[in-house]
Amino acid sequence: MKATERFSDRVENYVNFRPSYPAELIALLAEQCHLSQDTVIADVGAGTGKLTELLLPTNSAVYAIEPNTEMREAAENLLKKNNNFMSMAGDAAATGLANDSVDLIVAAQAFHWFEPAPTRQEFARILKPAGYVGLIWNERDTRSGFQQAYDKMLSNYCEEYSKVNHRNISLSAIQQFFNPNEFTTYSFAYSQDFNIDGFLGRMYSSSYTPAQGTDAYAVLNNAARQLFQQHAVDNRIEFTYQTNLYLSKFEQ
Repeated sequence: MKATERFSDRVENYVNFRPSYPAELIALLAEQCHLSQDTVIADVGAGTGKLTELLLPTNSAVYAIEPNTEMREAAENLLKKNNNFMSMAGDAAATGLANDSVDLIVAAQAFHWFEPAPTRQEFARILKPAGYVGLIWNERDTRSGFQQAYDKMLSNYCEEYSKVNHRNISLSAIQQFFNPNEFTTYSFAYSQDFNIDGFLGRMYSSSYTPAQGTDAYAVLNNAARQLFQQHAVDNRIEFTYQTNLYLSKFEQ
């Protein structure tokens, strides 16, 4: 399956159950990148618009670049009434934006799907001189017993889990992408609280989980329900994350 098609059957769960991003992250971007009504932002791999939605209150113009039709349409349905929102059917190597037109490029939960060399060339093309690039991930905090058990369950029952896990992107790969520019790493705490339906929806929003109606889906569903019962407190479970931002002024 093409990377751009992996989430086509996950859009509803993605919209409803995937994490957003901490308010502190947006505040830091606003301060460090001087976001204002004169700023142009490209949210590359914008998906259903989770980060785009948080950036719009800065009054910046935000171009949401997304190749997946279903995810792009979900963002359009959510944000189309905002005059600063522009949706584009592009990708990291071909955004469709003009040369030297963007002050800040962000890629949230997306950079691990990009081809680094053509992406870097495209980012350098569309960025204004000394523009910023921010790569962002919500990484599950696996220190708790629940998160460790959840991670083990995914490894046992999701054949695709190790193949597409964004943690395959190493710090050295990020350094190589930004080179010769320096970058700064910022980290923020974030969490979600779920009942059983939300927990399952969060799990099935991930592209590596088996499709509904398959035998593998039924096996995973049973294991997930058992895991929830073992770790839930008052029929709720907490997903904890560390949100990491890698921010660089792109001198090209």
